[in-house]
Amino acid sequence: MKALVLSSGGVDSTTCLAIAVEKYGSENVVTLSVSYGQKHAKEIEAARKVAEYYHVEHLEIDLTKIFEYSNCSLLTHSKEDIPKESYAEQLEKTNGTPVSTYVPFRNGLFLSTAASIALSKGCGIIYYGAHSDDAAGNAYPDCSSEFHNAISNAIYLGSGNQLKLRAPFVNLAKSEVVKLGLELGVPYHLTWSCYEGGEKPCGKCGTCIDRRNAFELNGVSDPAAEY
Repeated sequence: MKALVLSSGGVDSTTCLAIAVEKYGSENVVTLSVSYGQKHAKEIEAARKVAEYYHVEHLEIDLTKIFEYSNCSLLTHSKEDIPKESYAEQLEKTNGTPVSTYVPFRNGLFLSTAASIALSKGCGIIYYGAHSDDAAGNAYPDCSSEFHNAISNAIYLGSGNQLKLRAPFVNLAKSEVVKLGLELGVPYHLTWSCYEGGEKPCGKCGTCIDRRNAFELNGVSDPAAEY
């Protein structure tokens, strides 16, 4: 069995990669990173470093064109600022709609793209790092277990029952993802989560706050943080 891992270079996808490598061996794992018009290339650079660390084949694809109509605050052409507050604080202002850093149907598009590439590369399984903290409050609806179940079924049927989808953390909090990753020796010092592309993480955006809390709940400091 060969596996394809959607890799953003962050905590969750890198932990997925560790699981896939442990289960299938590095020679049977491929990582796929997607450029979508994000404001920086730090996460793609991190994904490359992580792939090199695990000695796996690494692929990249550019889907920027598809998101040119979106004003999501993560995108280069957006006039919106990236919020400097937790997801919970952001959700208090959205009335149940996704937060401003939600890229329209991003996981749906990424997973559909990954399915096509996975089949072409002879893979039978796709891993991605959705977890329950991102889905909470409808912040990122394409990280929910309901979405996962629906697109898993679609990919399985649409691939002629050849391709399965795994989101091992879809019912776990980020702190639980980090706990597992620490046990697996994941190289978190190579990862990047911050929505800003500075020399060091900003420490103030939603994903920086979420990441810091996850490590603190495990009683360790974030090896990549220089807040």
